[in-house]
This record gives sequence, C-alpha cells and structure tokens, in this order.
Amino acid sequence: MSLFTTQEALDYRAKVRPGTVEVMPVKPCRNQKDLSLAYSPGVAETCKAIHADKEQVYTYTGKGNLVAVVTNGTAVLGLGNIGPEAAKPVMEGKGVLFKVFADVDCYDINLAETDPDKICAIVKALEPTFGGINLEDIKAPECFYIEEKLKKEMNIPVFHDDQHGTAIISGAGLINALEISGKKIEDVRIVVSGAGAAGIACSRFYLSMGVPREHIAMFDSRGHIHQGRTDLNPEKREFAGKKAFADLAEAFKGADMFLGLSQPGLVSKDMVKSMAAHPVIFACANPVPEIPYPDAKEVRPDAIMGTGRSDYPNQINNVSGFPFIFRGALDVRATEINEAMKLAAAKAIAALAKEPVPDYILEAYGVSELVYGVDYVIPKPLDLRLIEYVAGAVAEAAMQTGVARQRVDPATYRQSLSARLEASRSRMEGVVKAYGW
Repeated sequence: MSLFTTQEALDYRAKVRPGTVEVMPVKPCRNQKDLSLAYSPGVAETCKAIHADKEQVYTYTGKGNLVAVVTNGTAVLGLGNIGPEAAKPVMEGKGVLFKVFADVDCYDINLAETDPDKICAIVKALEPTFGGINLEDIKAPECFYIEEKLKKEMNIPVFHDDQHGTAIISGAGLINALEISGKKIEDVRIVVSGAGAAGIACSRFYLSMGVPREHIAMFDSRGHIHQGRTDLNPEKREFAGKKAFADLAEAFKGADMFLGLSQPGLVSKDMVKSMAAHPVIFACANPVPEIPYPDAKEVRPDAIMGTGRSDYPNQINNVSGFPFIFRGALDVRATEINEAMKLAAAKAIAALAKEPVPDYILEAYGVSELVYGVDYVIPKPLDLRLIEYVAGAVAEAAMQTGVARQRVDPATYRQSLSARLEASRSRMEGVVKAYGW
C-alpha cells in the first residue's frame, strides 16, 4: 500500500516553492560592512589568500562540504532513459538526503550530454568548485568508463553511487548473514541477476571481500554470462563462467546467495527451495522484487532476505551509505574513495546492526523491537548513529591508506559528528517550518 498519492508527490515539489532545495547564506549581510565583507572589496582578501595557496580554498569557501550530483538521465532508477530534465527531481532529492543525513551541501548538475568523453571533460572542469563528485543514474557500460577516467584525472573523490552504494550496503548485509548462518565467505556460491552498473559493482565488491570469482554466476537479459558467449562487453567478461547454466533455475540449485538487480517475477518458490541451507536472498528490483518477500519466506523460513522496500526487513537502501561515505571523505580531504574505504563502510554498517536499537527508531518504523538476527542484519536508514559509525570508519581508512590530505583524531571526530548533524537538522527545520510545512 502506497504511503502517498500521485498528487501528493507532485504537490510536495510544486507547492510553496518549486523543488526541494534552496541555497541559503550562512553569513550576515545586514549593513554596509557586512556587504563589503561578503563581496567587494573584502572578498579580494580571500581571493589573494587562495591565489597564494590553493589549499586555502577549503578554509575560505564551501568547497570542502560541497558535492556535485551529476547525471545525464540515461538510467534513472525504475524509469530508464528519461533525460536530464526529468531526472532533476531525483538529483534534487539526492541533495536533500545528503543534507538531512550528513550535513553535506549539494548542487545537482543535469547534463544534456551522452558522449562519455564530453561528460568527463565537463565534470573535470568543475573540480575547483566541488569537494566531491557523486555520479548518478548514468547508464552502463558508459558509467564504468566515466567513473574510471574521472578517478584517474581528478584529485577529489568521484563515486558512482548506483554502483558502489548498493555494493556496500548489500556487502554489510552479507557480512552479518554469513556470521549468523555460520558460513565462510570463501565457500559461498552467489547467483546475480542483472549485469548493469549495480550488478557488476556488487560482484566486484564481493570479490574484494573474499568470494572466489568462479563462485559468482551472473545473468543478464540474455541468460547466463559464460565464456562461450560472444556478445559481452569488458565488464561482463570479467564474470564469464567456464560452466554454462541453462537458466536461473539451474544456477539456483545449492546456491548460498541470490542478488537481484533486475526485474520482478524472475524467481519462483521452487528456485528458492533448491538453495543451500540458510540462503541469503537480496531481491532488490524496485518497487516489486524478483520474488515477493512473503513467497520466499513461506518456502524458506531460514532465509535471510532483504529487498529495496522499507515495509519488509533488511532494506538495502543506498541512503545508509553514500551521505556518510562522502562525509568522512570530505572531512579528511580525501583524493579518492578507495576500496579500503568502501570495505570500512560496509564493516561499520554491519557492526551497527549488532548494537541495541534506540526507541526513536522503533517508533519511526512502528515496531516493538529490532534485534540482530535473520530479520535484522542491516541497520535502518533512519538510524542517526550511521554518521558516527560510517563517516568515522571511512575517514580512518582514508588516513590509513594515504589518500587523506588532512588528519583528524578518530575518537574526537566521531564525537563531533552527532552534534554537527543535530545543529544542521535544527537549522533546516526552521526553514521548512517558515515555508509552512
């Protein structure tokens, strides 16, 4: 049952003030002196300081807390290639999540461009303005090329959330699921349905966690990806198996995990029945998963199941990751978000699921308890402790791997994050109330 009507969704963005975000000054401009400091002639002093030392841009401007959410609208979740104008509400919404969950400021950049090299040139030219780049809803395989090229050419974090966000959250769930079921990651066999940006990135991430490459059976719209096929792009060829499965049903037999990033109705009850003991089923097609949650649990009560939906246990939601990953990366002025930082984020998310759940989360989700186990392997996205756990872990990993240009004391930094978020939310609440919401 939907929580809102179509008209409510339209009114949310159209009423009072169009859109979902607003740029607000944070310094006074009430008199002649304030005006002189905000602009001419006072601004010249900061310009000269930055000209003498470019790193001072982080001291005197908002660059260090500013992320560009960049799309061309070619692969908007659930909607496909709808173009940059139609994608803009999604990008503005992403900006809301960045700010609400991690006090990260955003500008959405919606490009009327499909040429990967031209997109790279545009985004690279934005580096003086932004502390990080969040690529969003750009179709595969172009998204792989664009991210890799920008990571090589830019000196700030470039992160394609469609790829790595899903990988990190599902990876966190997998860590806990394997602990609960008593399995070792090097022993699990995984079936992946969907060979787009998220499917490829998740599979790569599982490799970095210790899953053997030959234990992943990946399927696209044409069937199993195996070495006998001649229609594979380079990314799919990475996961071409030696053995060819006739169909999903055959691959499911004895499998320990299913990851669905494809479409509804692909998985049957019989397929789930054929999986190994305590199977992990992450059916993430939205809004309708590859197999309905009740159907899978009916035939396999021992399954640890997650979906992209908030009305079932173990929601695999990127908002549990990307705001805090950027928060940590920005605060140490990281030059990139590397594999160690992603793994640190996944482990931190997994660790939080084992902690006692505060009452405000139980109230938000209308439940009497949430206890680490089969139905709770991933923290709820509204858990405000995520900023301490994830941002802290990411910042520490950045320092340990040498990509941080600024060091922080891990304990002091973690303690500061909750206070920062609380202050940010208080400011936002005042603005929202002023508009009559």
